[in-house]
Amino acid sequence: MKTEVLQGKIALKRASELIAQGEVVAFPTETVYGLGANAFDSEAVSKIFVAKGRPNDNPLIVHVADKSDITPLVDYISPYAQAIIDNFMPGPITVIMPKSDKVPSNVSAGLSTVGIRMPMHPVAREFIRECGLPIAAPSANTSTHISPTSAKHVYDDMQGKIPLIVDGGNCEVGIESTIIDTTTDVPTILRPGAITAQDLAKVLGQVVNFTGEVVVAKAPGMKYKHYAPTCEMVVAKELADALAEYDRKSKNCRPVLICSTIWTQKVGDRRVIDVGDNDKQVARNIYGAMHEAQEIGDYIICQDFGDSGVMLSVMNRVIKASGGKRI
Repeated sequence: MKTEVLQGKIALKRASELIAQGEVVAFPTETVYGLGANAFDSEAVSKIFVAKGRPNDNPLIVHVADKSDITPLVDYISPYAQAIIDNFMPGPITVIMPKSDKVPSNVSAGLSTVGIRMPMHPVAREFIRECGLPIAAPSANTSTHISPTSAKHVYDDMQGKIPLIVDGGNCEVGIESTIIDTTTDVPTILRPGAITAQDLAKVLGQVVNFTGEVVVAKAPGMKYKHYAPTCEMVVAKELADALAEYDRKSKNCRPVLICSTIWTQKVGDRRVIDVGDNDKQVARNIYGAMHEAQEIGDYIICQDFGDSGVMLSVMNRVIKASGGKRI
């Protein structure tokens, strides 16, 4: 299969044609690139799992262009869910709600719930409107690989597996959406993202983070290895430890440091990728840095960015990518 990369109106026209034919298409959102298919077509949705090599018990997120598109997809919108829709959509958030019978079971991995998201990226919403139906989509990468934040990332990983990538530039947010379950007594964050628990609590009054063992995954990113580079990756809390590890590994490997500007200024002539000097920059650049690091090196040492605000969400990805390995 030849994979095209197109931009603009011609890309959207071709994308909508392919979706109508039951195919899958990669498209940009503000978080990461998605791999989309007609959310009402179970056979089309099955092609997403094949292209990604994704386990069938890992549910997908259904993307809509407008708030009015949500009602046919769900059985019930709770007051909590409505408050999130009113205050945070469009935006980098996914709301878990009871699904309607219109949503095929393979979209929800056989569960009675479905995750709904309305992206803020203008190309994403124009793409969904052009298709005229909701789009089921996970991230547009091979399962367990680093999530893509550019069309190049998608092409490098998925070429030959999908017919089209709609190029909408680099993703502005850079990490996957916050996922919040509104079917629980207290709204529960299943996957942290750019919209934090603090942001949600201001609107909902109460919110908790999921803790405990995952038996049945109600949302993507909970049960399996994710976001992993092709080489080994470790996390360093202190700069001194990172530099010592770099120097030790440089005898036999090509290590790469991923860190914020304040560390970059102190690493000397070591190979380094600077992800920025504030939280938004770090979130936006972390996946791009991991992609670059696996291309230029074979051992990645990533800074521990802490657990304040959005950095909690960034470290959720970094810890999964490293398999929890720390130095």
